[in-house]
Amino acid sequence: MSAGNLPLWKCVVKPVLDALAFSSPGDLSRIFWCPIGPFTFLPIHAAGFYDPAYSQLGHKVYDFVVSSYVPSLSILALSRNPITPPSDDLRLLAVRQPPSDGQCPLPGVHKEVERIKDIIKNSPSARTSLLESSAGTVEEVLMLMKETDWVHFACHGIQDAKDPTASGLCLADKRRLKISDIIALSRPRGGLAFLSACQTATGDKDLSDEAIHIAAGMLFAGYGGVVGTMWSISDKIAPDVARDVYAHLLENGTRPDYREAALALHEAVGFLREDENVSFDEWIPFIHVGL
Repeated sequence: MSAGNLPLWKCVVKPVLDALAFSSPGDLSRIFWCPIGPFTFLPIHAAGFYDPAYSQLGHKVYDFVVSSYVPSLSILALSRNPITPPSDDLRLLAVRQPPSDGQCPLPGVHKEVERIKDIIKNSPSARTSLLESSAGTVEEVLMLMKETDWVHFACHGIQDAKDPTASGLCLADKRRLKISDIIALSRPRGGLAFLSACQTATGDKDLSDEAIHIAAGMLFAGYGGVVGTMWSISDKIAPDVARDVYAHLLENGTRPDYREAALALHEAVGFLREDENVSFDEWIPFIHVGL
């Protein structure tokens, strides 16, 4: 995969950065990628020259910009509308796969949610509270999503090639929280959805221009930003990413801002890249979608 990123870097991404005058590595600017067609499935956020001889700054897209994806420009415009938080309190819902539900086990999800709890408990932002659901039905989770500001899913994700709107997140009742359920959700705009599941930001190859995936469904439901995945992720890596993202977002004593999630993920994935025990294929799936 890393070798295949060179044409993407030389022919597509680097010319865009040059045209925008993003030419100073280390001086991170924010960029929103709105790919269409086959580009929907390419890891634009990881494009670069990965030859060991070019390990210094200036040869990968993340040396210049913090990348976010958007399924459409209209969604980006809607997300940019100012949002006034209802209060200083931040309510976070964490939904994890239960220990035994007949699905392939995910041992890391318990550690992942426990790390989020520790971050919240030790954060100067003491007004942040956590609601946890490990046995929630689709109906219960949808209700709690309306009542909370942010949501974190640590579970299996399913991509339905025949009916993309039936793609979704596997909950404890062995039912699926579908894209169609999420889009129909009526909630205030804003907030972060963290989808720590496989293939939550992957569309269908026959409908790639529409970018129909779970992360896009969260944006349509009103969430301002989404952390998602392009491919399968490591159950061992996910807890570290979640820990570092929330540590960044909750490091100040003020109400956390979901609009900082793109930078928080950028830094969290950067820590993975520096770890010689983490492969390219393990850090590349994590992406930010939205504002």
